[in-house]
Amino acid sequence: MSKLIYFLGLFFFTIPVFSQQLKVNELRCTYKNNPQGVESPAPALSWKLFSAQRNVLQSAYHIIVADDALTLAKGIGNVWDSKKVASARSLLVNYNGKPLISGKTYYWKVKVWDNNGLASAWSDTATWQMGLLTVSDWKNAKWIGYEKMPDSLVTILPLDTKKDKPEGNNIQPLLRKEFRVNKAVKKATMFISGLGHFELQLNGRKVGDHFLDPGWTKYDKEALYIPFDITAQLKDGNNALGVMLGNGFYYIPPIKARYKKLRASFGYPKMICRLLIEYKDGSVANIISDESWKTAASAITFSSIYGGEDYDANLEQKGWDIPGFDDKHWKSAVSVGGPALTSQKAEPLKVFDQFTAKTIKPLGNGDWVYDLGQNASAIIELTVKGKKGDTVKIIPAELLKADGTANQRATGSPTYFQYILKGDGAETWRPRFMYTGFRYLQVIGGIPEGQSNTTGKPSLITLKSLHVRNAAATAGSFESSSELFNKTDDLVNWAIKSNMVSVFTDCPHREKLGWLEELHLMGSSVRYNYDAAALFKKALQDMRNSQTADGLVPEISPEYVKFDYGNGMFRDSPEWGSSSILVPWYLYEWYGETQALAENYDMMQRYVAYLGTKAKNNILSQGLGDWFDLGPERPGVSQLTPMGVTGTAIYYYDLNVMEKIALLLGKNADAGKYAALAMEVKKSFNDTFFNTETKQYATGSQTANAMAVYMNLVAPEYKDAVVANLVKDIRDRNNGLTAGDIGYRYVLRVLEAEGRSDVIYDMNSRTDVPGYGYQLAQGATALTESWAALPTVSNNHFMLGHIMEWFYSGIGGIRQEKGAVAFNHIRIYPEPVGDLRYAKSSYQSPYGEIASNWRKTADAFELDVIVPANTKATVYLPATATQQVSESGQKIRPAGFEKGRAVVQVGSGNYKFKVQ
Repeated sequence: MSKLIYFLGLFFFTIPVFSQQLKVNELRCTYKNNPQGVESPAPALSWKLFSAQRNVLQSAYHIIVADDALTLAKGIGNVWDSKKVASARSLLVNYNGKPLISGKTYYWKVKVWDNNGLASAWSDTATWQMGLLTVSDWKNAKWIGYEKMPDSLVTILPLDTKKDKPEGNNIQPLLRKEFRVNKAVKKATMFISGLGHFELQLNGRKVGDHFLDPGWTKYDKEALYIPFDITAQLKDGNNALGVMLGNGFYYIPPIKARYKKLRASFGYPKMICRLLIEYKDGSVANIISDESWKTAASAITFSSIYGGEDYDANLEQKGWDIPGFDDKHWKSAVSVGGPALTSQKAEPLKVFDQFTAKTIKPLGNGDWVYDLGQNASAIIELTVKGKKGDTVKIIPAELLKADGTANQRATGSPTYFQYILKGDGAETWRPRFMYTGFRYLQVIGGIPEGQSNTTGKPSLITLKSLHVRNAAATAGSFESSSELFNKTDDLVNWAIKSNMVSVFTDCPHREKLGWLEELHLMGSSVRYNYDAAALFKKALQDMRNSQTADGLVPEISPEYVKFDYGNGMFRDSPEWGSSSILVPWYLYEWYGETQALAENYDMMQRYVAYLGTKAKNNILSQGLGDWFDLGPERPGVSQLTPMGVTGTAIYYYDLNVMEKIALLLGKNADAGKYAALAMEVKKSFNDTFFNTETKQYATGSQTANAMAVYMNLVAPEYKDAVVANLVKDIRDRNNGLTAGDIGYRYVLRVLEAEGRSDVIYDMNSRTDVPGYGYQLAQGATALTESWAALPTVSNNHFMLGHIMEWFYSGIGGIRQEKGAVAFNHIRIYPEPVGDLRYAKSSYQSPYGEIASNWRKTADAFELDVIVPANTKATVYLPATATQQVSESGQKIRPAGFEKGRAVVQVGSGNYKFKVQ
């Protein structure tokens, strides 16, 4: 292939180099823009290059870091000065200066040189602030709360049983503390954690725009804290801090009248904080959480992450979070103890889209049903007017029953929100510590404004759905001439957005649990769409904390419940636990992330060793297999693919990945061990499952054949025949799919790699058989749990959305060349299959935007490509040797042709190709 390389940029005149402006911007520290709470002693620094010139590569960089902005502005790096470093590296360059100090803010900038000798100007200044690196940095702050949970009620990992404990406490407390500021403030940072969740108030206003801080974790191992810059919100003289606490996953109250998936009880709500005030005269002050804080019950009378939230506005204490409030009837906070603390490095949850009712319909019993039009992870926002003591109850649901009422059969019942009015004009309320998934809202006890109201019920002025998700930035976009594909992309995206919170959940209602198979199977789809590297790293942290002493990585992480039924199949599936190995590897491939490989290597080794203890003649048969495949029975445990096929295939893949990771980390002996074991597993797999006469694996299911090909378990001489059998099975089913949660991604990956995107197109262009089109035809607005959009299971589920990866890598053609890292060598290989007329795809890679926009006209194929600076790309144009290929109107001669493609290699820049 190297002989076919054609450096397109050399054949075009470029504007003289001195007139081109090379810029460096989008500075990031540990993946984030000006982050707080950095805990690494060597933070990873990244930037992007921008230039109008083609073929731009970085040849050197210079980073300076200072401990104040004025010093940096003078060009002095008094903390670190890298000097000029000859290197193309612009991603995750580790800081290498003086030891970093807890809580301190650092200022940095960078300049670069390109391959033409052109130097950029210095970038704009970026910052990072260190977190609290040791226990002593908390300055004796204590975990405090309203009361301490008795040890007899603490249940860290309950079995999945039906037995409830006594109801216990459900107080959602308020805590407050006043303090004075008498000098000019340079900077004020609040470091705070509240379990299960908190909202911070300062002088009567909420601090920040986060929702459900902090992210949930394995609370017996750790809790996350959040730094907030509150400098602008402080005032001279008296100030008041107020903290509201909610249960979250930290305490799931065992109230029998409300839905609960599990019964974890780590403790009652609690908080810890340190407010660091840096004055302009160089002095500092610390306000910490201790028994001097005062506490009382809030107006939230019930809160459960599963069952809903109730609020009695008559219990509000006006002014509780402003200076001068009379708290003499409040009690002193209690010191309660708590877990170890680390900073929240992933993005927080925030409110995004807002939906108002598409229709509002009355029911015969006096209730009303609002259709918000979109099934999403959300909370409500209610504005209502009525009498003191009036009660409005709102039941969320994904679907409706035949009689038009809310259907919670598949999402958990009873779950509802309840608001008791104070009778003070228009009142607006939204839940603070619970979210769920819904499209419909059934209102009991209220009447929509403008409707006849002869009974004097409260008048509902507005009722909205507020979509909440992790605030990871959008990274990609896709559009094509197929309206079905566009709707499918939106369908999958809503499932991603609804299940991307502080963990990747299966569904936003019934379980809200981090089922791990989704991370590696849906990971590429997520990464094409969202800049979620930090969230994937957080998931790895949860896995480490959930791994058992014998090495098992359970199927859910954080593990809040021990699923002890089905002979452990819901706790020990290799296809799920293997995320502990595959997620770090994919982070390396997509982002150049090596730290995750090193810090998770012990977990990976222990898990592979665990799998070895479970294997019988190298075959792993435990677990769920190809979950929710499309067989003759109700979906669940694998029906079409025998147990052992998917588990052993993933085991072999794990070993191959472990070999690569070990080599990258310089652990050559480990690499040799994993390579040898992989060969044994491969032999056992083929001896057990491959039929040399039929060229089929096991039952010949789509999953069995596809996984064998993808994992390179097939002997080279049989590969074409196995792929042909995969295609034949699909065609024989009238282009119908059968693969499930585990297998379908590999079906798509193999078909794309083998040049059969036409089969993928045919499989997914239907609305009459179970699949994406069928779900849309049934009225789904988010991806459902089953291919057939069954009303008895979740209708907003994350796990089957693998087609989205193909939209970008197949139709759009944005891929990586083999051996590339972080898209430093891009493969543009669009698939204009079926009756598609155009497709527009873009992806914000670590180096910058990659775009592939193509269209078919009556006499030509046109492709516009964007390649970011400091990368290169190989472009594969659908063309034969008899066709003319041009770029920006100039005829070019491709270096060669490969499988019906003209091959052209280019450097960075914008290109317009045309094939006639």
